[in-house]
Amino acid sequence: MCMSPDSQGRNPLHLAAIKGHVLVLEEVFREAPFAAREKVDGGLSLLHLCVKYSQFEALKILVPMLNEFPNSKDDDGDTILHMAVRDKRIEIIQYLVENTNIDMNSKNSKGQTPLSILDQAPPDTTSEIRKILTPKLHNSNINTQTKPVKWLTKKRDAIMVVAILIATMAFQAGVSPAGGVWQDDSDAHRAGEAVMAYNHPKAYKSFIRSNTIAFVSSLSTILLLISGLPFKRRLFMWILMVIMWLTVTSIAVTYAISIVAVTPKKDRKSLSHVIEIGLTVWCSVMGILLGGNTLRLIDRWLKNRGVTVWRPQRFRNSVHEKNSQESV
Repeated sequence: MCMSPDSQGRNPLHLAAIKGHVLVLEEVFREAPFAAREKVDGGLSLLHLCVKYSQFEALKILVPMLNEFPNSKDDDGDTILHMAVRDKRIEIIQYLVENTNIDMNSKNSKGQTPLSILDQAPPDTTSEIRKILTPKLHNSNINTQTKPVKWLTKKRDAIMVVAILIATMAFQAGVSPAGGVWQDDSDAHRAGEAVMAYNHPKAYKSFIRSNTIAFVSSLSTILLLISGLPFKRRLFMWILMVIMWLTVTSIAVTYAISIVAVTPKKDRKSLSHVIEIGLTVWCSVMGILLGGNTLRLIDRWLKNRGVTVWRPQRFRNSVHEKNSQESV
């Protein structure tokens, strides 16, 4: 009965929220909590309906019970904060900002954030809402600086699997290199020694170096991930990034040397040329990324010590205008 919708897709829980019948809302939710997850036409959730029909008391009852729903979106991509800002529900906005983890930077299908919706309204009607949103928006921007840390937390297991896989590949390539090993003893070689070491001695030396680097750096990645180092510090993030870059690049070089070693002489020259171009492009891209991140790390380190080496043009223009106004 609690799940039975009307012609507009509204179940009894939706109707209780629209009418603001708090006691009925609590009772129906207790009996059929899954009904709260149903959406009506337009993709409006139960919380969207509370905001749309300005049922603040119903919203306060539902938010603690639907922790994950404040950031849910309707068919237009609007969260309940988008809707509250558009309709200027000041009481609801203040409650959402102070009592939920509402995403201040969430964008709807038009690419609008709650603040950009506010910017389109006449300034004289938005000052109070802006005072409520600004501190929360500042904190939200600070939190975005920890995104690399959150990314690492979410991807830690995946990075661990990749590092273990590369370590396994490097170990296998070391004990069973391309071209195999000699199966018997002779005056020139002994059983178990790499064929590549005799047929391509220079390539074999490069192969062993790059393969060893890949093996050691992948083990280092595993060690860093399980060591519990404070990756909130950018220095440790930079170290991990360098080691991962070294791991992937080394295993790519190992692959290239192996392919060249087992390729027939008639095709080796053209293949070597292609591999050289590929490795050059790869190392160039990785070098640019490494250099860029290193410069960012140095710039942040200098800023923490009060030294500003570079500022965006927009920031410099704003500072110049501010100084000009002060001088006037």
